[in-house]
Amino acid sequence: MTTFPKTSRRNFLKIAATAGGGLLIGFHWNSADASAMKVVGSMADDVNFNSYLSISPEGVITIFSPNPELGQNIKTSFPMVVAEELDADWSKVKVLQAPLDTKKFERQVTGGSGAIPHSWERLRKAGATARHLMIEAAAKRWSVPASSLTAENSFVIDKAGNRKLSYGELATEASKIALPKDVKLKDRKDFKLIGKSVRNVDNKDMFTGKPLYGMDFHREGMLTAMIQRPAFGMKLKSVDTAAAKAMPGIVDVVSFKNNVAVVGKSTWQIIKARKALKIEYEKEGAVESTSDHDKLFKELMTNGEATVRRKDGDVDAAFKSAAKVISREYQCPFLSHSPMEPMNFFAHVRADGVELVGPTQTPDRARMEVAKLLNMFPDNVTVQLTRLGGGFGRRLQADYALEAAELSSIIKAPVKVIWTREDDLTGGSYRPAVRYRFDAALDANGNLIGYKLRGVGINAGNCTREDNFPSGAVDNLLIDSVEHKSPITTGPWRAPITNFLAFAEQSFLDEVAMASKKDPVKFRLDLLDRAKSSPVGEIKYDIDRMKAVIQLAAEKSGWGTKKNLAQGFSVYFSHRSYVAQVAEVEMKKGKPALKKIYAAADCGIVVNMGGAKQQVMGGVVDGLGHAMFSNLTFKDGLPEQKNFNTYRLIKMKEIPEVECHFVDNGIDPTGLGEPALPPTGGAVANAYFKATGKRLYNQPFSLQEELKGVSLGEKL
Repeated sequence: MTTFPKTSRRNFLKIAATAGGGLLIGFHWNSADASAMKVVGSMADDVNFNSYLSISPEGVITIFSPNPELGQNIKTSFPMVVAEELDADWSKVKVLQAPLDTKKFERQVTGGSGAIPHSWERLRKAGATARHLMIEAAAKRWSVPASSLTAENSFVIDKAGNRKLSYGELATEASKIALPKDVKLKDRKDFKLIGKSVRNVDNKDMFTGKPLYGMDFHREGMLTAMIQRPAFGMKLKSVDTAAAKAMPGIVDVVSFKNNVAVVGKSTWQIIKARKALKIEYEKEGAVESTSDHDKLFKELMTNGEATVRRKDGDVDAAFKSAAKVISREYQCPFLSHSPMEPMNFFAHVRADGVELVGPTQTPDRARMEVAKLLNMFPDNVTVQLTRLGGGFGRRLQADYALEAAELSSIIKAPVKVIWTREDDLTGGSYRPAVRYRFDAALDANGNLIGYKLRGVGINAGNCTREDNFPSGAVDNLLIDSVEHKSPITTGPWRAPITNFLAFAEQSFLDEVAMASKKDPVKFRLDLLDRAKSSPVGEIKYDIDRMKAVIQLAAEKSGWGTKKNLAQGFSVYFSHRSYVAQVAEVEMKKGKPALKKIYAAADCGIVVNMGGAKQQVMGGVVDGLGHAMFSNLTFKDGLPEQKNFNTYRLIKMKEIPEVECHFVDNGIDPTGLGEPALPPTGGAVANAYFKATGKRLYNQPFSLQEELKGVSLGEKL
């Protein structure tokens, strides 16, 4: 036990501890080691731990949640895991959002569906350690063996003696007990909280309009700014600021790099003043339009210098000997992330350091890039996280935080930079536009003997996932990619690359199954059996887990047994998890109506069933809406869609029924924020083909010739 006189985490510790003492347990996110400290007065000193679990004498359990919360429910799920092992009364659990602290937290990132997989065991050990100390403290007080006691609902119970003590009553005594070298974790059959549906801990504050988000943040004396940015491939040549500066409420107009910032006292005044700017731009490089991209795709698909990502067997020989060859191309547009809350960030640059406040998925990236920009030590930059009003990968970037910091350094004042919706749609970091070409070779018996995939992406990096299914199930396989460098900025978009690749692959495999005269579900299961019995090269996906979701989706949807309904199937592996989907389309008055989507997911142990269903349903709706409607086209380096009147998102009335099921295999949790999105487009397109006989090859579906005059949605 170590005693410390003061702390720099006062706000937390004032809540977590009281003058009567209490137990504070810190645990490393990378090692799950714990250390007990006696609380002195109402606070304790900083120690080199990455997070804290506290129990006050009043029995309040408080945990810092280090990961940014943007709707993936992590701020609720993390404490649920701790509370489960602690046998805590959930009504007494409080959660605080942690500020960025790289000395205390290992992974303060929201992205890649990785938070729960990373922290699962660490959180369990933290809760189990606290439970152990509570029981030991009660055993000493009662002079009984600890093995004769149990814990339940924030009490230690001695059933033989018919007595119990609350965690609050035991907290101070427990803090004096030596930590165990190891603790026993619960058997999952004994879980009482994990697997249940628990409401989001921020629900009340969100429903009552409490300030939670970056847009809510206000600091007395701060200024507000909006920035005019150039088209992609253009640079600032000149700007006439006189009219804007003369308008009411405007403090200054500042040019830096290619940006022109209007600084003022209110957003409405700034919006009006920004329209009064007279800006001239000139070319800095290529200025591209969507028509240019279409030509590039065609040229690079045939003549581009490809990077081989995976090659198994003799592909050329397989295609030469094939009885049948199927070749198809698929294309998707750039997409905006379009989170409900546009980009915003607060920065106050002082001589001794920088204070940053706002919604970011990668707070340490914001910190490090700001420190580099301003030539400061990273330790002199602090980042306070707000709740994020959506992100979908857009807030993995630090550009909007950098804008705020650079502007603050120029105007020598605290400032909050706010993007409008138009800024959000035209300001960059989009999902890359990609085209795929698939080729399949079948022998005389309909067996898949050759498979080729080429991906051409615009600022997409590797636009394939070369080790995903059906790799390993085909003797002769070639996967390669071609990259075009563009001035249009791109970045990760929910389920990066796989968000469209899955649609293309699963639609193509449906055609291949049809050409081989096999049921689409059986066709995939046969390939998986082949991969298991005679693997080709390295298998980097779990065959049994993929088979399990396929079989569950087929069972729950009644695959192939329903009359007057066209069913389409899709399955995909991403972010450690597996999701299979069946879409059902019914013809009504000659038009297809999307009735229902069944989703079967394997994400290991489900921590919060309500949150898990929301993630799966949200992924399905997101995947459906963007496959159907969303489209970002360019003219002379600028997006032609600048707001939601032209950039189409799915509407509430267009959402079909979504039914979720989960494979219960007892393995540790895997990702869930992204894996449900990729399979949706394929399931819907395959169901549409089953209903109409028409294939969909490009997104958005609504712009394809095959869908003109019809809608996928009964209520449209």
